[in-house]
Amino acid sequence: MISTSDRETAVVLIDKAVTAGACRIKACAELELSERTFRRWTKDGQVHADQRPLVPRPEPANKLSEAERATVLDTCNSEEFGSLPPSQIVPKLADQGRYLASESSFYRILRADGQQHHRGRAKPPARSKPPASYKACAPCEVWTWDITWMPGPVVGMFFYLYLIVDIFSRKIVGWEVHERESADLAATLIRQAVLAEGGITRPLVLHADNGSPMKGATMKTTMEKLGITASYSRPRVSNDNPFSEALFRTCKYRPDWPTKGFATKADAQAWVKSFANWYNGVHLHSAIRFVTPDARHAGLDRATLASRAILYANARAQNPERWSGKTRNWQPAGPVWLNPETEISAPEIRDAA
Repeated sequence: MISTSDRETAVVLIDKAVTAGACRIKACAELELSERTFRRWTKDGQVHADQRPLVPRPEPANKLSEAERATVLDTCNSEEFGSLPPSQIVPKLADQGRYLASESSFYRILRADGQQHHRGRAKPPARSKPPASYKACAPCEVWTWDITWMPGPVVGMFFYLYLIVDIFSRKIVGWEVHERESADLAATLIRQAVLAEGGITRPLVLHADNGSPMKGATMKTTMEKLGITASYSRPRVSNDNPFSEALFRTCKYRPDWPTKGFATKADAQAWVKSFANWYNGVHLHSAIRFVTPDARHAGLDRATLASRAILYANARAQNPERWSGKTRNWQPAGPVWLNPETEISAPEIRDAA
């Protein structure tokens, strides 16, 4: 509905346009009004208010009385039906030879009284809080890890690949293949990776899923002794651990991945060793300006990227007509965020350093 003040404003604008020589039909169309509506508004030379809200409307003949609504609520809140939804209550009442109202009326009355959801002792579902965001500005500040299955020699038999990745450099800093999932085995791998990377005295965030190996007592004790801050994904939310998930996909889509499975644990270890060497030292990672994880981890990527920038600058100087804009961005990739959020309060954003 259009208020009286808005009607008066529209009439004034249309009258001005007509006085200036415009066609009334076109002037009304500019305000998305029909000329017939304009004539109805300005009948007898005055702008009339909308009378529709003032028209008396009779109560629906089939409306439940207050006493009937109260009876429905009392029935729904009785000991017999207190934990049941209307879809269960109405048939049970019918079996007892009672009819109070339709099922939709039951729902409508409960909704109006704020009782439609979570009837009985069931607690309302709690919305899980997103994991904290961490920023990695250098290697060995934020790691993520996970376990994935590797097919064994027969269907239903698997080996388990434990893999740790540094999100800043994308380097695989630790891996191992085992025949079972265990917090003890995971703790040993974490300890070896921290020692190998010299991270004993440096603060480190380790992010993982919510599996039992990630939250086992041995794992937690080891992390506390090493001064590692634990970070966990929300239950059943794989997007909270994207770096490990992406690395597993790269691993399993390699051309030499044995689709028929690994014959032995030693074969699986040999394959992962070859993959880790290729990934860290040969693979040009797109997220870090197409340098190798080893180069970025050691700080050698800056020289490589600077050389590329000079090459492109020289190529543009020799043939400027071939360049419509800037040359390719060969600046070193900046900090990397774990689970960044678009709108997040200051206490929830944490610098891993």
